[in-house]
Formats: sequence, structure tokens, C-alpha cells
Amino acid sequence: MAFPPAFLDELKARISLSDVVGRKVSLKRKSGSEYAGLCPFHNEKTPSFTVSDKKGFFYCFGCQEKGSAFDFVMKTEGMSFPEAVEKLAREVGMPVPQATPQDRERAQQASTLQQVVEEAARWFQKQLRLPVGRTGLDYLRGRGLSDETIDDFRLGFSPDSRDGVIAALKREGATIDKIVEAGLAIQPDDNRREPYDRFRGRVMFPINDRRGRVIAFGGRVIGPGEPKYLNSPETPLFHKGANLYCLDRARVAVTKDQPVIVAEGYMDVIALHVAGFTGAVAPLGTALTEGQLAEVWKLADEPYLCFDGDNAGRRAAHRGAERSLPLLKAGKSLRFVALPAGEDPDSLLRARGPAAIESVLKLARPLADVVWDLDTEGKPTDTPERRAALQRDVLHRVDQIADPDVRDHYRAEMRSRLNKMRQPDGQPWWGAGGPRKTFRGQPGAPVAPFPPGAAARAAVMDLDGSRQVQVLLGVLVERPSLLRVLYDEVSRLEIANPELRRLQGGLLDALSLVPEGIDPAADDTVTDGEVPLETRIITEHLQRSGLGPAAEAARVKARGVFRKASEPSNVWIDRWRRTASHLNLTVGGADELKQNAEDLAHDYTDENLQKMEDMRLRRQRENFESGTG
Repeated sequence: MAFPPAFLDELKARISLSDVVGRKVSLKRKSGSEYAGLCPFHNEKTPSFTVSDKKGFFYCFGCQEKGSAFDFVMKTEGMSFPEAVEKLAREVGMPVPQATPQDRERAQQASTLQQVVEEAARWFQKQLRLPVGRTGLDYLRGRGLSDETIDDFRLGFSPDSRDGVIAALKREGATIDKIVEAGLAIQPDDNRREPYDRFRGRVMFPINDRRGRVIAFGGRVIGPGEPKYLNSPETPLFHKGANLYCLDRARVAVTKDQPVIVAEGYMDVIALHVAGFTGAVAPLGTALTEGQLAEVWKLADEPYLCFDGDNAGRRAAHRGAERSLPLLKAGKSLRFVALPAGEDPDSLLRARGPAAIESVLKLARPLADVVWDLDTEGKPTDTPERRAALQRDVLHRVDQIADPDVRDHYRAEMRSRLNKMRQPDGQPWWGAGGPRKTFRGQPGAPVAPFPPGAAARAAVMDLDGSRQVQVLLGVLVERPSLLRVLYDEVSRLEIANPELRRLQGGLLDALSLVPEGIDPAADDTVTDGEVPLETRIITEHLQRSGLGPAAEAARVKARGVFRKASEPSNVWIDRWRRTASHLNLTVGGADELKQNAEDLAHDYTDENLQKMEDMRLRRQRENFESGTG
């Protein structure tokens, strides 16, 4: 019995090879989706039998037996191929298609349509190299594609004529009905006029199925015209929501441990493949669908969603997060890559090369972060009612997760984040670690080390060394490459100001995001022109952590003190260390500061206030002498 290829593909996707093999072989996980055990096909004492769920096959290094789940069942249970297929289909609840005359007719129809689409792909390729396709070829070369890449991805051109492809396909024996059914021509509704070409005046991107056969096209208009991108319609061969551009190539790439990256457009995917990221795919003119999420999860447990660095890209990330929630399973998630503003993968690669993509992949945020942003970003939390509403919205969204185990972990994670949220004054919510202390024991009074007042707050800001600390942290925002050299010294800074302490932690966390290979002593000067990628990466990381305003204020303060931007990094490092040394040696260190603040909090007298003022004046004088005040 001949099974439809689409049925076999779907069955392979539903079954877990490790589960099938695990019924006969005791398997131990090696890493990720790789397992090992004793081979069932020959006697051995040391495991040489491996199973890869990701690659979908088993292999024995001892006896060289190999194959798919179907092969394993056939070999271990003495079944024929149809029997093995039917057994596995029953186990996952898939009905086995019957080889009726209608089935055979549909299979023949699909085969005929695929031949029509394949012939169209060859014709489009030829047109690109003819004078009629010169504008398309110039466009592709202008986007940085070599002739080798153009041929590798089988890019073509559809002339701006009414029946160019129709006439060509008819010459090859295709009927007009098949040309329309394959999505290559449009039949007017009134049926009184002749069909006409769907794609006219467009660069053509062939879309393949899982096995690499052309089944549809995407066309990019050259010159004026709408829509900018036009895809084939739904056909017996092509279902937009169940396929991805370059899915066939990505299936091969994951066997070589390439990351799976979901980009937005055809050119982005091609640029990523050329740069070596051959696990890149793209949706087909739609937001990422449930079917497409299922496809990328077959390739990787945590694929990267990489969107353009603009508002549309941000909305696409949010849609991807929302759509994924009901589908989450243990071990299956997403990671989100936010590109610098105004960039897409293609432009970033052309400007900065593959290292830039490596850097932004390191910055990828987990799904939980994006889910959190959906209901908290920009929401005020200054009243109990608003905080209660935010909590309701966050937990209601988490309830969309169908898997009970994943849902429970998300609820715990979100409750933890809610408890850690800060009010505008930097204080935690009520209930996040217990009631806050009140001044002089007055119920409901505001928390403060001493009574509120502009003069008192200003005294504390000067007392806790915030000016110097702000300069020191701002230098690291301006030149993140210095983090590698100054990490230990940054971590030892004693910072009383809560906002600056959070900025300190954000910078230390960001160290792992700064690309390797930066020479801190080199002349990595910052100009008024293009901002270095490292600086942009750190800045965007701090913004996502809610530290953007503090980071920018610190950067401005640092530029005011470290004025010579043209100086090499070793000069900045030396000045940073001298400034930090002055801060640590300042009269009125952390212990004295803490004691005086406590004295003033409990006994607000002129004498204690004068002590605070004296310390402030000493700090001001020493700051002036050091040049950092």
C-alpha cells in the first residue's frame, strides 16, 4: 500500500523516536534530544546505540544498523512497512488513509500540480537572466546577493505581462485549469474573460515543501505596485499556515546543531543562510501560526524569533508570544531577539557581519519576559487598585497555558515578579516581604530615613556618593568593553542609592552579553556618529530591564566628567579607578553614613541634621578637588 507523503510526514512529526525505541531499549539521555543505550541488534556491553529525536533516526556505531521509527518497528517486531506504519498511527490516534480510487486520484493530482509549479519555477529563473528580467536581477544584486546565491535559492522574475507564464506552461502541456489550480493564474469571477498571470513584474522566491519540492511562490514587486509581497493562494499543494520559507533547508541545518531563527522576510532568511545561519526560516506573509510554531518546535526546543527593530517588529513579537501560550509544553519555549532600532537581519549583516547576529542572539529574551511585558509594560502601579488590576491581567494571561505543569511554573514565576515590582519611589509593594516600617511608628506614614523634604533628600543624594557612582556607572554604559577589566571593582562598589544599585546589577548581568574579543586597551573611541554595537546592545538590555532612564542619566553625567571621548580605553580605565578609589576613601564612609542616617531617622534634631550637613560639605569639597563633583 502506498501512503500519501503528507500522511507519513505528519506521522513522523507526531511520534517520538525515543519513546518508540525506549520500549525495547533502556535509554539514557546524553544531551538535549540525544540518547544512548545497548544495541538491540547485536550483543554489546558498552552502549554504542544512539537515538536522536531531533534528527529522527537511530544509529549503532557497532553494527551500523540505522533508520527511522518505521525501520525500528520493522526490524524489532518483524513487520512489513505498511504494518509498522499502521501500528504507529494507531498509537498516536491518526487514521490511516485508505488507498481508494479517490486517494490515488488525489495523489496523481498533487503530483501533476507539483510538476506544473516546478516548470513555472524553471521558467521564472530563465526570465531573470533575460533582458526582460534585468530590473529584477539588478534589485537582487543591489541587495548584496551573488549570482551563486541567486541560483542556489532558485530566484527568478515574472515579467509584467498578462499571460507570460500561462503561455509558457501551456507549451509544456499544462492545461489552464491546472495552472489556475496551482495558484499561478487568476480566473476572473465572471468567467467571461481569460485567466491572467497572478505574478507580474515581480522577483520570485520559490517556496519548497519539507522535502525540497517547489509548491508555491512569493513575489516581490519591482517598482510601484501593491502589495509589496504577494504569495501563492491556498492550493492542494500549499497551506500557508503549515509551512515556512526554507523549512527544508532548516531541517538539514538542525542536524548540524544550527540555531533555528524565525525571521520576518525572504531576504532576511537568505541573508542569514549566506552568513552561515542555515536554520533560518520565515512565515509566509502571515503572523506566525500555530501550525508554524509546531513546525519550528520539531526543529528546536527553543527557536529564536528574530524581528525587525521597529514597532511592527515589537508587535510581531507580542503576537508570537500570545499565540504560543496555549501550545507550550515542558521543554518547549521561545526566545526573542530584538534587533537594534531600524535594523533587520539583512541590514545588520551587511553593516556588521555575522558577529552582530551572534551578539544579538546572546541577548535573546526568554518567553516569560515577553509574556510579562504584555500586561505590565507602561502600566502605572501607583495605587492598590492599579496593582490589583495588573496582577489580575498577568495571571489571567498565564491561565491560557493548557499544560498544567507549565502553567503552574508560570504562575509561580509571575507571582515572584509581582512581589519584586517597585513603586515609583523605589519601595516594594505592600506584602512583598512584609509591611514597610513607618517613621516614628505612625501607621500608614511614608517610609523614609528621615522626614520628607527637598533639603533632606538632597543631603542624602550627596551623602551617599551618588554623583560619583553615577559617573562611574555611566562610563560603563558609554564604554561597555571596560566591563571585562573592571568587573570585580564594579561589584565591590558600595552603593546606597537603590536606583543606582539596580543599575550596577544590570551592568554586571550584562557582562555576558558583550561580545568576546574586545581589547579594553585598544582605541575603541566613541564618536558623535554611529554608536558601537556593544554600546547599543548594553543600552537596549538596560532599557528592557527598566533601567533606561537611569542609564541615560549616568551616561550624560559620565560624558560631563570624562570629557575627552577621543582618549583610548586605557586612559578611561585609569581615570575610572582613581575616581572609584576617591569614592572609597571619602570621609564619612558607609558605616558612618548609615549610623548618621539612622540617628536622624530616630531623632530629627538640629544637631543630627548638622552632622549630615557637615558630611555633605566634606564630600562636596573632596569631589571638587578630585574633579568629579
